[in-house]
Amino acid sequence: MPIHDWSRVEAGIFHHFHGEWIGAISHALNRGVLPSGYYALTEQKAGGVGPDVLTLESESEAEPTPEGGGGTGLLVARPRAEVIEETSDDFYRRKQRIIAVRHVSDDRVVGVIEIVSPGNKNNRHGIRSFLDKVTALLNRKVHLLVIDLHAPGKHDPRGIHAAIWNEVWGESSDTRAGGRPLTVASYECNDHVTAYVEPAAVGEELAAAPLFLVPGGHVLVPLEQTYRTAWDGVPRRWRDVIAPPG
Repeated sequence: MPIHDWSRVEAGIFHHFHGEWIGAISHALNRGVLPSGYYALTEQKAGGVGPDVLTLESESEAEPTPEGGGGTGLLVARPRAEVIEETSDDFYRRKQRIIAVRHVSDDRVVGVIEIVSPGNKNNRHGIRSFLDKVTALLNRKVHLLVIDLHAPGKHDPRGIHAAIWNEVWGESSDTRAGGRPLTVASYECNDHVTAYVEPAAVGEELAAAPLFLVPGGHVLVPLEQTYRTAWDGVPRRWRDVIAPPG
């Protein structure tokens, strides 16, 4: 199913789809994508930060295995991406002034999936809150998968990854390649941060995206399958506006 043009409807309609998609991704992760010892929850709080999907570790840290994926282990081959960027190896040594806040439960947050909403970037307060949240997670070495199906605007003119990269690393970036202004970006946290960025566009299908659970080990999140499931939950009245019949 091609990515739809969500600018055709008000933010509240995307918010409904957003909730459906978060649920579909969470179900997919818990029904075979995540290895044993990991589980996904929605709408949880992590150290005062409220992401959309949390992947939590309930047992001892799993080691990546070459079999990987499908609930049997973690994929270890480096993900392919159109843009790969890395901070230097001393990135976290520069961040020693940051205080890491742990989750209130015994289960440790290892990865977060964030689906960007219009409200995250259509005003100064929204983008500031979003970047603060992302920075706090990366500073705590929480791996991230950020999905942005909204075109760059006044507050992220070079795309959401460029805004994130400038915030955490102080360097410019621009991944709006070939007229593809949307973004799927995965962030791996080790001694440094590595970003795997795939530009996207309205009319394209979403490829499966890596979500790291440990440095060097990831699972593939089935974005296309879960997008289809979420789309089925949008009322027909609004589906006909977003994607007119015929």
